[in-house]
Amino acid sequence: MNDAWSKYVQGANTLHYSRKLRFDDIFFGQYKALFNLDALKKLKILEIGCGTGALASSLSRWYPNAEITAIDRDSEFIKFASTHSRGAKYIECDATALPFEDGSFDVTVSNTVAEHIEPSMFYSEQLRVLKEGGICLVLVASKGVKVEADCLADSNFERSFWEKAAKRDNTIEKYSVGKYRMNEAQLPVIMQKYGFKDISTGYAVIDLTPDNPKYSAEMAREMINAERYSALDAISAVRRAIPQYFSAEEFEEMTRLANAKYDARLAQYDSGEKQWDTAVSVTLAVRGVK
Repeated sequence: MNDAWSKYVQGANTLHYSRKLRFDDIFFGQYKALFNLDALKKLKILEIGCGTGALASSLSRWYPNAEITAIDRDSEFIKFASTHSRGAKYIECDATALPFEDGSFDVTVSNTVAEHIEPSMFYSEQLRVLKEGGICLVLVASKGVKVEADCLADSNFERSFWEKAAKRDNTIEKYSVGKYRMNEAQLPVIMQKYGFKDISTGYAVIDLTPDNPKYSAEMAREMINAERYSALDAISAVRRAIPQYFSAEEFEEMTRLANAKYDARLAQYDSGEKQWDTAVSVTLAVRGVK
């Protein structure tokens, strides 16, 4: 079983509920323009590094005639996707050794994956499994905005916990997180270097502001709880990676404090006490043709 990423880097809840929001149907118009795919065609689409399946599930709604296959090397993500995300076939495998024949797909797509895989291996496998004229879509996180509500500020106890964890935890280096990160100018160049043509770029701006009345109450609560899941998963990751440096009571207190903060934020929302906290993500989409 390969579950290192879901255990130590990003938990399944963090990945799923944040991506579920970022690929909500309300934002499809932006992605539709960036992807520039024929929605009427019976496309065969492969998602590389699908995580818990949030994007694959959205693709199945956005392109109802398409056949979606989604792969990830983390077995826990595939297990989660298979039970939480409909509309795709989920397969556990490595992006650098895809178990598909040459020319099997019309489209490959990845979201925040390119920065973790050596580029020649990442692009060569996609080039191989794409048909002639096939489209490669690479999505990466660009700059954004994050403003938290005052009630979510860390206490002295939490700051001390995270400072100690940062000194002891080598997860980022151990699992080569972001080892191959490139900037917005380098990404299209590297795609062309490894065989793609007709390169184009564009950006999706995803504004997650719970107090904005354009969002339903259900979606606003999902935004707040997505941050809760991220906080709880981060605590759990420390518990698994370096438990020897903390007591059970410290982990319990961190969990209690996190839940109390997000309960307070939900109470503010439900009472109409607007905070205008926001998370605005900017996603670069690089599109190339085989």
